[in-house]
Amino acid sequence: MAAQVGIFALRFLITYIITVVGFILLHILQNQFMTDAWHHRSDAFSSVGSLIGIGGAMLGFPVLDAVASVVICLFILKVAFDILLDAVKKILDTSCGEAYEKELSEYILNQNGICGIDVLHTRMFGNKVYVDLEISVDANKTFREAHAIAESVHSNVEKDFPDTKHIMIHVNPAEQLQ
Repeated sequence: MAAQVGIFALRFLITYIITVVGFILLHILQNQFMTDAWHHRSDAFSSVGSLIGIGGAMLGFPVLDAVASVVICLFILKVAFDILLDAVKKILDTSCGEAYEKELSEYILNQNGICGIDVLHTRMFGNKVYVDLEISVDANKTFREAHAIAESVHSNVEKDFPDTKHIMIHVNPAEQLQ
């Protein structure tokens, strides 16, 4: 009975952390809460496995105890590997992915004064995004006008993409169409 109560309590903790706390602090401590939720989830599965193993042994199937122990170990190793892989990706400045870059690219192209995007690189560092961008503006614009366009893009991206920590923008003159 105590194992069943523990399993339901852990399930409640998992749901609470993922939905309520994770929603409130989504952009501040998202990774830490998701790791903690995975920890509680592995605890819950361990409790279920223990309940099956001990229950099977009590019912005359002692091999279930050993099988459940191996399954629990494999599950814990898989969760640990997933958490490690996620952490390594964040440490190594991995790209934010094609979908994110496409959304960002479309947003930038809709800004005033932008003729095109020459280069767009994004990378995750921790839970923040760093962007390297080269934009094309009308070659007939003055330096001040081109700079103002870049400043506008910079401010708008950091405002409308809150995960963006910094965006570095280089301005190129747009090639003349003939």
